[in-house]
Amino acid sequence: MAELERVPPGVDPTVPSSARVYDYLLGGKDHLAIDRAVADRLLAVAPDTRLVARANRLFLTRAVRHLAEQGVRQFIDLGTGIPTSPSVHEVARAVNPACRVIYVDYDPVVRLHAQVLLADVPGVEGIQADARRPKDILGDPYVGGLIDFEQPLGVLMVGLLHYVMDEEDPAGIVAAFRDRMAPGSHLVLTHGMAESHPEAIARLTTATANSPAQAVFRDRARVLRLFDGFELIGPGLVPVQDWRVDDEDDLNLLDAPPRLRIDGGVGVLR
Repeated sequence: MAELERVPPGVDPTVPSSARVYDYLLGGKDHLAIDRAVADRLLAVAPDTRLVARANRLFLTRAVRHLAEQGVRQFIDLGTGIPTSPSVHEVARAVNPACRVIYVDYDPVVRLHAQVLLADVPGVEGIQADARRPKDILGDPYVGGLIDFEQPLGVLMVGLLHYVMDEEDPAGIVAAFRDRMAPGSHLVLTHGMAESHPEAIARLTTATANSPAQAVFRDRARVLRLFDGFELIGPGLVPVQDWRVDDEDDLNLLDAPPRLRIDGGVGVLR
């Protein structure tokens, strides 16, 4: 007899979660059968997607390290996902221990992890909130108590906005944060691209239709418009595995363009 899965309180085991699908692709342990089914359908037509997920995570760590080296000491990580080490605060504090981080996600599984992992970490907070309601996040007392909006800030939207439908105004979400950010602040963003293989897009769209894991694949011009008001730093908007790769990044297995393409970029507010 098969062992029943343990389902955390508040989680519907019939609905896939983008955070848990990503966790599965990264080799984590916090996912359910429905999440594995979604990921496996994608892997069937795009078997390099695990490497793309890893490249997306490495992009995040490279970008956070760069921001910390530029003097950014505070970060808001939107759509945090299930914690993976090294986390944003670990990367930033390796550069400067004074860095402060707010983690934001609406998934109850992510919230449970944050409560356990961040309980005794000063200067780091996790809140459960929906990125599609930026005013709620910007007005949250934990955010206001930790983030000084008069100082440079790093806002991370890594693997987030392709889960925001057009009618939910992804550009408006970016603008709400941009309007509160001081000069010298940065936007870090990755997005699933319409230039991906059509079969991979179709398979993922079918598997996640009408669920929180449903994604919109936008073309390069539309993703670039999300950076309106920011100046892209080199090398611009590129596939995540190509953004400022260093010798520590073991991505040599991605020796051909992946079927599922994710591009990333970093913009600075002047």
